[in-house]
Amino acid sequence: AVVSTQSTGVIPMILEGFRDLAKEAGVSINGGQTVVNPWMIIGGVATSVCTQKEIIMPNQAVAGDKIVLTKPLGTQVAVNLHQWMSLGTPSWNIAKDLISVEDVIKGYDDATISMTTLNLAAARLMHKHGAHAATDVTGFGLLGHSRNLAEFQTADVDFSIHTLPIFAHFTEVCKQLIEKGGRNFRLLQGLSSETSGGLLICLSADNAEKF
Repeated sequence: AVVSTQSTGVIPMILEGFRDLAKEAGVSINGGQTVVNPWMIIGGVATSVCTQKEIIMPNQAVAGDKIVLTKPLGTQVAVNLHQWMSLGTPSWNIAKDLISVEDVIKGYDDATISMTTLNLAAARLMHKHGAHAATDVTGFGLLGHSRNLAEFQTADVDFSIHTLPIFAHFTEVCKQLIEKGGRNFRLLQGLSSETSGGLLICLSADNAEKF
């Protein structure tokens, strides 16, 4: 629940961050309402008006395309490890022998930067280099979203993902957590949920290099 210090300190910072990123994205914030709630929540709905040519449809992948992911994976792992460490939970009693405090903090900082970085530049590059299809990677994980994207294709194409770009040290930690009876984030299976993940983009081989 929200305590008084959060009402006067944390909540204004959340609102400020919301406004800052909206400004960075070049969008305006309209309307809004405030309600009494025991939990800190903020949200909204994004709308835009554009022409058909400005939309990259998600179903035009071509055989031979390269698949590019614009952000690393492991935000869920980063946040949980940091929370376990901060609270001294039973899960941290397992994890503390698998990763250093310094690496947890570094991973959390890297994930925070990733989560607070807009996909704006990636979206612009996607248009510049003629992407054939794209989606974002969020709650269903890399595998879930790539499976949805593959099934939606008009052409008869298969997707093959051979490399998982993961924040430093999290690959080994996730393996050992499972061996030690700890939590299975399913990160190595591509099923770990991501918060504010990157774009998964299908581009021709030449344009993928330029991207």
